[in-house]
Amino acid sequence: MSEWKEYKLKDVADVQTGPFGSQLHQSDYKAIGTPIITVEHLGENKILHQNLPLVGDKDKQRLNKYLLEEGDIVFSRVGSVDRRAYVSKKENGWMFSGRCLRVRANKKKVEPRFLSFYFGQESFKEHIRMIAVGATMPSINTDILSSVAVALPPLHEQESIASILSSLDDKIDLLHRQNKILEALAETLFRQWFVEEAEERWEAGTVKDFFTLQRGFDLPAQDRRDGKYPIISASGVNGYHNEGRVQAPGVTTGRSGLLGQVFYIMDDFWPLNTSLFIVEYKLAKPLFAYFFLKTLDLEGLNGGSAVPTLNRNDVHSLEASLPPLELIDRFESLTQAMFRKVKENKNQIRTLTRLRDMLLPKLMSGKVRVKDDKNSSGK
Repeated sequence: MSEWKEYKLKDVADVQTGPFGSQLHQSDYKAIGTPIITVEHLGENKILHQNLPLVGDKDKQRLNKYLLEEGDIVFSRVGSVDRRAYVSKKENGWMFSGRCLRVRANKKKVEPRFLSFYFGQESFKEHIRMIAVGATMPSINTDILSSVAVALPPLHEQESIASILSSLDDKIDLLHRQNKILEALAETLFRQWFVEEAEERWEAGTVKDFFTLQRGFDLPAQDRRDGKYPIISASGVNGYHNEGRVQAPGVTTGRSGLLGQVFYIMDDFWPLNTSLFIVEYKLAKPLFAYFFLKTLDLEGLNGGSAVPTLNRNDVHSLEASLPPLELIDRFESLTQAMFRKVKENKNQIRTLTRLRDMLLPKLMSGKVRVKDDKNSSGK
């Protein structure tokens, strides 16, 4: 630890504010162009690529001081000021908005990936939240961020630490991508068999012939303690509990608040009262029911005014073609194998995430040191 030195961030990196509102307006956005990263695109140390605003070449050239390079780190300037994301090769040449700050490391002094992981420590995040200004809307600026202290080991050790944490993140990302591919394959199979190749001779019925939906259960916020069983709300997992009310596998969708999302639950779970869950399967099986619900316009069935609300009877009464049971069984058998792999991957993701989160503060504080073969003199 004696080799570690403390610096002000401004001594090892440059901090830049994004373009002010007068420099770039929403009316400047184009259908084709260079993506602009806003606060909404800051994921867990990575840039999210959904719903990116774009600017044309003229604005890109005019505002070229706000271009991003691989290795930059983008911070939220307002609101969730502890959010940051590392800029990868994929985002090289993109821009960042006025609601963000860009940190560009001096690579002779600090490894950019190490610095981004350093920013991910809970202790650092808490410090940023504490020094933010503004009562209703916390914010930080170049002076505030430039003045924060960072403790750095020698550059070669930074590189070794960054490699360890990056390898864990890469494995987690790979498993997430595998799960998306597996689910996409299962959904493609469903649409092919039960939508594109649906036969006119199939019996006509309603959704109630497939399954029965039921409102979820009340669970006060103070009772949502850590536990083994996921709590499912209208938006998905909303904590864990020490009791599971419904046996896996299960299928849920939103009842009030957020409507339209459908979730397949592979562990025993507690469905909250903001959700509907399938309490009884008739002709349908769980995976068939999951993909079938995803084909329905559940948002279009909104019966609420101030708060969006989905009435289960409106879903039950929808007309549906009833495929033969043997085709549903065949689909279920094929996709169950895919989702067993999905569950295995999710378990591995949780294990790797816990390992990364446990190692992060220890590596960043020097409590766990990384052996560097380049500097071990053969010992």
